[in-house]
Amino acid sequence: MQFTTGKIPDLFWKPLKKFGDDRGWLGELFREDELPPGFQVTMSYVSMTKAGVVRGPHEHVDQSDCFCFIGPGTFRLILWDMRKGSPTYGVRQEEIVGVDNPMLVIIPPHVIHAYKNITGHDAIVYNFPDRLYKGKGRAEPVDEIRHELDPHSVYQVD
Repeated sequence: MQFTTGKIPDLFWKPLKKFGDDRGWLGELFREDELPPGFQVTMSYVSMTKAGVVRGPHEHVDQSDCFCFIGPGTFRLILWDMRKGSPTYGVRQEEIVGVDNPMLVIIPPHVIHAYKNITGHDAIVYNFPDRLYKGKGRAEPVDEIRHELDPHSVYQVD
């Protein structure tokens, strides 16, 4: 498949602000009144990614991810719109997010996504998805299609 470069319109982007003083900084990640209508956080987690490491590419069938890239660290975020019927089906979008461009991004189902830590040290990402991992009581299948497991995947980061 050949991808075109462009912007995927149904993503929700919110620049994050840091407020600093002599003690350090504080950054608000999200507020309920600033999230898109219908999006509801159901859990949260934080992940550490080692320097040069890629997470993904993968997609969700029903889940939307709400990633916060605020630092420490910088990531190359790559997105592929594979939603049937989307006006940007087949579009690949790439953004640099993190310490120098703090960003919250909500990624809907069937938008394949991956990110790579492009800093020389460990980096942190926060996620506030709208579905529980493995469902209530962790009793359901994981809502994830892991393209990174396919050595012939067309979704390449490097």
